[in-house]
Amino acid sequence: MADINQVVLVGRLTRDAELKYTNTGTAVCKMAIAVNRRRKSNEQWIDEASFFDIVLWGKIGEALSQYLVKGKQVGVVGELRQNKWEQDGQPRSKVEVVASNIQLLGGRSEGSKSGGNDNTAAIPFPDENKNDFEDDIPF
Repeated sequence: MADINQVVLVGRLTRDAELKYTNTGTAVCKMAIAVNRRRKSNEQWIDEASFFDIVLWGKIGEALSQYLVKGKQVGVVGELRQNKWEQDGQPRSKVEVVASNIQLLGGRSEGSKSGGNDNTAAIPFPDENKNDFEDDIPF
């Protein structure tokens, strides 16, 4: 049986997305989101934020980067990846969410770069394994 590595998060961007390119010209869009959860402490409810780094690769990262602005609510589906390196002789590591699907949720945030409407926008990723048939019935 294969292992499962899938994450689903809904949160708000903590900063504008940063679009860069690798040496081979592949786009990489990096951002961070804050995900709130409520917990009860004594008789009061407390909001607690967790912060997650998100990485979005390729043309979809290029296309979405202008809409991924601080404060924007997004839904993210992806997988966890651990990066390991050495710095000053010390082993370091960082866990990121590599997105496979992002949805822009709610209206535009204050100061948004986009001039879009207030509707939710789903951004599907292309499925390379999907068969596109010309006919209604493929047999």
